[in-house]
Amino acid sequence: MEDALGFCQEAPVLWRVESLQYGRCRSSGRQFRKVMVKSPPWILEHLKVPAEGKGGKNRCRGKNENESQKRELGFKEAEQEYAQVLKMLGNGRLEAVCFDGVRRLCHIRGKLRKKVWINASDIILVGLRDYQDNKADLILKYNADEARNLKAYGELPEHAKINESDTFGPGEDDEVQFDDIGGDDEDLDDN
Repeated sequence: MEDALGFCQEAPVLWRVESLQYGRCRSSGRQFRKVMVKSPPWILEHLKVPAEGKGGKNRCRGKNENESQKRELGFKEAEQEYAQVLKMLGNGRLEAVCFDGVRRLCHIRGKLRKKVWINASDIILVGLRDYQDNKADLILKYNADEARNLKAYGELPEHAKINESDTFGPGEDDEVQFDDIGGDDEDLDDN
């Protein structure tokens, strides 16, 4: 059955007008009409409403779900070099000693920033710059197992230390020696 306008009267009602309000815009003074509609409950079951709370500054960081997965071991190519991190400098930079003997300032690229955490003494792969020999760009961080595999394949030198706090660096000695100035310790006990 259709009415005079051609609408089917037996079709289910999808939206119902709840209230009708009139008002004026504060800035322009134009009159507007606000219609409040309500849908029947059976329609809400089929609609997908997006979840709230997806924002925030840590949203892009993600979870470490890929850490347990095995990935293909990446070897160095032309204009790349293996290095070991000496210290983190902040602002997406670090200082590393490449295994060709040169100490370089490395820049962490945006894909790895806040997703791959880099610490001192980690083994990394850096891309060398043609125009700046003392600077490089971090390409990949190797975990301890991958670094041991690189050492077994002969890609890393034998003196490279993996997964230790002591880093590969020329002449850094943390030993502290005290000189005896010849004073008597008995004077301290008399007080």
